[in-house]
Amino acid sequence: MMTSPAIRTLIVDDEPIARQILRDELGCFSDVDVVGEAENGAEAVAKIGQLRPDLVLLDLQMPGLGGFDVIHRLPEDALPIIIIVTAYDQHAIRAFEAGALDYLLKPVSRERLEKALDRARVLRGRPREVAESLGRLSEAAEPPGVARARKVVGRAGEEYFLLNIGDVLAFQAERELVWIVTAKQRYLATQALRHIDSRLRGTPFQRVHRNALVNVNHVRKMTPLSSQRWLLTLSNGQEFTVSKRQAHNVRQMLQW
Repeated sequence: MMTSPAIRTLIVDDEPIARQILRDELGCFSDVDVVGEAENGAEAVAKIGQLRPDLVLLDLQMPGLGGFDVIHRLPEDALPIIIIVTAYDQHAIRAFEAGALDYLLKPVSRERLEKALDRARVLRGRPREVAESLGRLSEAAEPPGVARARKVVGRAGEEYFLLNIGDVLAFQAERELVWIVTAKQRYLATQALRHIDSRLRGTPFQRVHRNALVNVNHVRKMTPLSSQRWLLTLSNGQEFTVSKRQAHNVRQMLQW
C-alpha cells in the first residue's frame, strides 16, 4: 500500500517560543515534515517561494508584514494551504470566513491541531480548491476602507496560479472555456464569465462583447469600424471587436 508523501510545513510566528511549541506538537505526527520557520512576514514570503511548502501555519499578528500581508504577497505559483494561528478570535473568524482552511487559537492544543491537519490532508489533493481559498483570503487581506486587491485563479496544464487582477488584460470565453489573457500567456479560468463579471464590478474591467471582458487600463487603441462598432487593441497587440450592444459603454471609455 502506497503512503502519501509527508506534508511539508512552514511555521510562521514572530515569537520563538510559539514556533518551538508548534514544532514540538507537529513532531507527534509522522506524516508532517517541518521544512522551515519564519519569524516575520517578509521572511515568510521568501521561504514560501523557496521551499514551496504544502502547508503554512501562519500567525496573523506580527510586526511589519502581518499574516494577511503575507497572504496578499504570496508568489502566484506557490500556493500553500493556510492554517491561521492567532490569539484573537475576531481575526481568526475573519480569516476563516474568507477562505482559510482552519484557524488555531493560542495556546494551540494537540487535539485541535490534529483536526486542522486532517483537513489539510484532505485538501492537499485538491489544488483548485487550495487556489480558490487563497483567492478569497487575498481579498480579505486589505484593511477596512481600502479597495480590495482582487486575485483570480488561473490554470496552466495541471498547475494553478493566483494572478493579480491588474496583470490581466482580458477574459475571453470560447464555448465552455474562459481564457485569462495576460501579457505573457493565457490561463484557463475556473469560473464562468458571468460570475467573473459580477465579481469585477467597480474595477477597470469592461464587457465589450458577450464573450469578452477587457481591462481598460490595457487598451492602447480604439479604432471605429462603423458608427456603432469599434476595434480595441490591447497592450499585447490582441484585438477585440466591440458589439453594438456595448458600443455606448466604449464611447464613454473614450471620454476618460
